Amino acid sequence: PATISSFFSRSSAIRNSLTGPHHTNPSSTMAPLSSLLTVALASSVTAFSPNSGLTTPTTRQSTELYENFGFDFAEDQVENTPQIILGEANYKKWVNGVDPNNMLNRQYPVLSRVRELGLLEQTAELGVLSKLEKQGLTLEKAEELLPLLEELGVLSLVANNQQLLINGLAPAAIEGAPLLLPLVAGALDIGPPAFYLGAAGLAGLDTFLYTSGVEVPFIGLNAGAVLGLILIPLSAVLAVVGGALGNLKN
Repeated sequence: PATISSFFSRSSAIRNSLTGPHHTNPSSTMAPLSSLLTVALASSVTAFSPNSGLTTPTTRQSTELYENFGFDFAEDQVENTPQIILGEANYKKWVNGVDPNNMLNRQYPVLSRVRELGLLEQTAELGVLSKLEKQGLTLEKAEELLPLLEELGVLSLVANNQQLLINGLAPAAIEGAPLLLPLVAGALDIGPPAFYLGAAGLAGLDTFLYTSGVEVPFIGLNAGAVLGLILIPLSAVLAVVGGALGNLKN
C-alpha cells in the first residue's frame, strides 16, 4: 500500500509540474465524455446485433417432405423400405417385373369392351351419327372445332391425363353406354331443349335429396352431398352439350 501511495503522489506531482496549478486542458475534460458516448453507442449497436442475446434467433424451416409427415415417432420410409420399391415409380416397375398382368398397371380394355358390347352396331341402329348431322355437327364442323379445342387446352388436357381417363372415365362411359345410347338418340331427336331439361332435372334431383335430408344407407351421409359428386357434373355436361348444339345449328 505504501508503494502504491507513493506512485500516485509522484504521478500527481509530475502532472502539476507540467500543467501548472491553474491550467486546465479542455481536451482532458472532454475525453471522459467522448469515451462515455463511445461506450454507450457500442452497447446499443451490440444490443441489436444478430449475435447478441437480446434478439430471438430465427431458424428457417425445412421444406423437405417425408412420408412420415416429419414426426419423430413415425417410421422413416428410407430406413425400412428397400430401394427397389421406394417411391411410386419404382414400385410400379417392380410389380411389372413380378406379374406383367397385375391390377396396379393394368389398363381398361377400351377397344375390346366396345366390340364385346356391340356399341358400334347399336350406334348405327339408333342413327346417332345422322342425328348429330341434323343438329349441325358434321365432319367439316368437327374439323373446324379442333383448333378451337387446342386453343382452349382441351386436347392437351386429354393427352396429359390418358391414364386417368382410360381407367377412370372410360369404364363408366363404356359400361353404361348400352343404357345411355337410346337416351342420347332420343335427346338428339328433340335438340338442345332436351339436354337443358336433363340438366335441370339432375340439378333438381340433387337439390331435393339434399334439402329433404335423405341419407345413404350404412354410411349415414346426406344423399344429396354424396350423389351430388355425380349429379352436378352430369348436369353441367348436359347444359354444355345443349349450348354447343344450339350454337352449331345457328
